[in-house]
Amino acid sequence: MMERHAISIRVGETLRRLRETKGLSLRALARLSGLSANALSMIERGRSSATVSTLFRVAEAMQIPISRLFQVDEKRQAVVFRKAAERTRLALPRGLWEGLGGEAFDGPVEPLALTLETGAGSGRTAMSHTGHEFVVCLCGNLEYQVGMETFLLEAGDSLLFRAHMNHRWRNPGATVAQAILVLAGFVEGERPSAIHHHGVEADPSG
Repeated sequence: MMERHAISIRVGETLRRLRETKGLSLRALARLSGLSANALSMIERGRSSATVSTLFRVAEAMQIPISRLFQVDEKRQAVVFRKAAERTRLALPRGLWEGLGGEAFDGPVEPLALTLETGAGSGRTAMSHTGHEFVVCLCGNLEYQVGMETFLLEAGDSLLFRAHMNHRWRNPGATVAQAILVLAGFVEGERPSAIHHHGVEADPSG
């Protein structure tokens, strides 16, 4: 079982606060994100977990980096140092999503640590967003579909691509997979995502 300690992040409460700060009703956010108002309400009330693709859609709709959905409020800085025990962590149904400082950095880059249980993935729908995406597999196996190509990453393997290409990922192996993702060069106001985050879910194709 994966360790899910450190900072407890309530994504639903954060989502509601950010939505209200933006002056958006549930229906307005539903229209912008392509999700149902009922689904958003369930997430905000903690009645439903979100998949990676969903959280990315929500972040894009509100024009914020995905890390804002599970961050501790911090002043944006030019230099960010993180102790391992101080990472912002989002426990997902089939994995763990960890912010590595992007939530406090004042530039267009978001480094993230991803842990996936067997069969977990980014969701049924392929995603795309502005900028570039880099991933390095630390252990286990990670399958990335980018455009029409499929790449199987093993420990030490890496992948770099233009993130406007449709992509999705999953753990096809029999053991837990861990990877570092870096989303960079995204356009301010567009932020990474056409669909990357509503919580990691079990992949039906796995």
